[in-house]
Amino acid sequence: MTKPELTQEQELGQLRQDIDQIDQQIQSLINQRAACAQRVAQVKQVHQGHQDAVFYRPEREAQVLRRVMERNQGPLDDEEMARLFRELMSACLAHEQPMRIAFLGPQGTFTQAAALKHFGHSVISAPLTSIDEVFREVEAKSAHYGVVPIENSSEGMINHTLDSFRHSSLVICGEVEMRIHQNLLVKQNTDVSQIECIYSHSQSLAQCRSWLDNHMPQAERFAVSSNAEAARRVAKEEGVSAGKVAAIAGLMAAELYELEVKHANIEDQPDNTTRFLIIGHAAVPASGQDKTSLLVLARNKPGALYHILEPFHRHDVSMTSIESRPSGQGAWGYVFYIDFEGHHSDTKVQQVLKDLDQDSVEVRLLGSYPQAVL
Repeated sequence: MTKPELTQEQELGQLRQDIDQIDQQIQSLINQRAACAQRVAQVKQVHQGHQDAVFYRPEREAQVLRRVMERNQGPLDDEEMARLFRELMSACLAHEQPMRIAFLGPQGTFTQAAALKHFGHSVISAPLTSIDEVFREVEAKSAHYGVVPIENSSEGMINHTLDSFRHSSLVICGEVEMRIHQNLLVKQNTDVSQIECIYSHSQSLAQCRSWLDNHMPQAERFAVSSNAEAARRVAKEEGVSAGKVAAIAGLMAAELYELEVKHANIEDQPDNTTRFLIIGHAAVPASGQDKTSLLVLARNKPGALYHILEPFHRHDVSMTSIESRPSGQGAWGYVFYIDFEGHHSDTKVQQVLKDLDQDSVEVRLLGSYPQAVL
């Protein structure tokens, strides 16, 4: 005798029961993980002392996230699964030590989005008004770590961040990459054809230049300190003028300032990506897939750049970027900022550092850190 077919409601009811049971199991395992994290904190405090205990381990978290992605079998994609574990680790770490993260503010910037992507949403976000202030806040240990932009795929290096390392003792502890999507934000019921003024950061205006030329040639463009500040200005406008202004910013700013996304993804380059650095005090052990950043003050002589580049080729170390900045020590002297694959503890990297040290005025290790996972 065949079983009668289940109705849709009966099938859905069974599936919902299965989901409820799975949720219970997940919740139990999450609490077990949190309890284990608490025990980790207790062990560290006993053996390292309460003041000296190091709770956040960038290399350990990178290894965990890589393993999550390697063993994932779907149907969720690898990055989505890793993001779930990122938030789980963030919540567990907050039980060990709530972390204060300084970033280039105000609230709603892409830098804040990068900070939350890297550390998760269980940290305390501390918006600051300049890159210099982020460095000072971390140097003073008023924040555990800082997040600053370093380069954009279409606009190049952020020179202010590069120059800040010249006079800071902080080291690079990590990196995070973010696809940057720019959006035209307005107040409700705004007619785009009536917009006379567009606010945004200078880099965002540059990243959307062609779109603005084609779609909003009538609107004057004004550069402000950040995209979030642009959104804030639009949100505070009242009366007739409210319908004549717009901002270019991200979705976080749109939500924070309750603005409407009139046009999404208006950046000229669809793969527009910004790289951010995590700055702190402690050197990071090798994670297995690392990057190293150097500051090299070259000798002012013919072939100086060749003598910097040659050791990387000879020792088979892959350089990912090099940028020059005035050294501030006499005319035509330059400091080179170099990123390359590998950890400073690697044998090949140590050979490169030794060779550079012999042929340069100064070589400073800015940090070795895990390559961006998410």
